[in-house]
Amino acid sequence: MVAMAPKPENLAPLIMWVRGEKVLLSQHLAALYGVSAKILNQAVKRNHERFPADFMFQLSAEEYESLRPRIMASTRGASLRSQNVTLKRGQHLKYLPYAFTEQGIAMLSAVLRSPRAVQVNIAIMRTFVQLRRLMDSNRELARKIEAMEKKYDEQFAVVFDAIKRLIADDDARKSEPRRRIGFTS
Repeated sequence: MVAMAPKPENLAPLIMWVRGEKVLLSQHLAALYGVSAKILNQAVKRNHERFPADFMFQLSAEEYESLRPRIMASTRGASLRSQNVTLKRGQHLKYLPYAFTEQGIAMLSAVLRSPRAVQVNIAIMRTFVQLRRLMDSNRELARKIEAMEKKYDEQFAVVFDAIKRLIADDDARKSEPRRRIGFTS
């Protein structure tokens, strides 16, 4: 199995939001580590006490179904073909994938002790940090835009009031009887 290159541009599309957490799925992690999903899951099961529910959880069937298009899209360019099976009508997935949070991925480095695992974990942690920074900068930008909207809304309220008065004055002038233009005799 050819492992996926552990670069942030390869990792970012694999990170998904599930149950309010940023997670990577076991099949993606297995591909990154250069092992099969079965081997990854066995290593986790041998060390189950290191993976509490806030480090790793198994997707429900509904969660998997809702994420499936995104999972398939994220694996198109990658070497995850053996991990994703196209199911025929009426078939079901035998084992639902596990989702690993940032803490669970850090714990994987203690369980998987290969040089490749160390490289992958460093790349994953850097990607999570970049995503966190991006989200923080977006929040700050949203706050600045909101402050500008409030500031300019107050300033434009005066303009809108003036426009409304002009429209009302114009309507009042139109309702007055018109004087005829020209000389009267």
